[in-house]
Amino acid sequence: MNTMEMLAWVRGPGLVLSLSILVIGVGVRLVEMLLLGRKPDLSEPRVAHSGGYGWRTILTRSVLPSSACVRYRRIEFLTGYVFHLGLFLVVFFFVPHILLIEAVTGLSWPGLAAGLVDGVTLITLAALLLAFWFRLTDPVRRFLSRFNDWYALAITFLPVLTGYLAYHRLLGEYNTLLVLHILSVEVLLASLPFTRLMHGFTLWFSRWYTGQMAGRRGVKV
Repeated sequence: MNTMEMLAWVRGPGLVLSLSILVIGVGVRLVEMLLLGRKPDLSEPRVAHSGGYGWRTILTRSVLPSSACVRYRRIEFLTGYVFHLGLFLVVFFFVPHILLIEAVTGLSWPGLAAGLVDGVTLITLAALLLAFWFRLTDPVRRFLSRFNDWYALAITFLPVLTGYLAYHRLLGEYNTLLVLHILSVEVLLASLPFTRLMHGFTLWFSRWYTGQMAGRRGVKV
């Protein structure tokens, strides 16, 4: 299979396969999580409608971390916020990505200038490398890290790196770099339901539940 044939495969059957695994895998994981249920809380609620606390916790925990986390791990938390925001901007506001999303879903929106996305990509790559460095050099974090942690970090880093190399035609021929970029994205999509990257979906449920239960018990969140 030559480069053009490989490019046609990753743009067609490979993309369909990875998206199918993503959708089915995430759906199954979410159904499993919801079917686990929870034991009824028989205690008297201190707040009549605690669901609002759940939504508030989603907002507050998504915008800013707790003050204690910032105080003791300021650089690490800043790095995490930077690369998450960077990934969001690169994935959803780079014009070629928007065109692909439009082709698949029919949805479209304005994109950012290519130069701005380029700068955000470099910042994101630097933040991901810092995250890797913190995990590698912190004895506790390194001890707790397992293959899943390193794998999730690697498959997040590679699509950003290969996309940057392909856009600037660095270290290889464009079509080859594009194949590597698309293939790395498809590995990420197919792996997401089975790795720690699943937190991109489950964190919203966990934050809502944490806030709702805390509100029910009269605990400030």
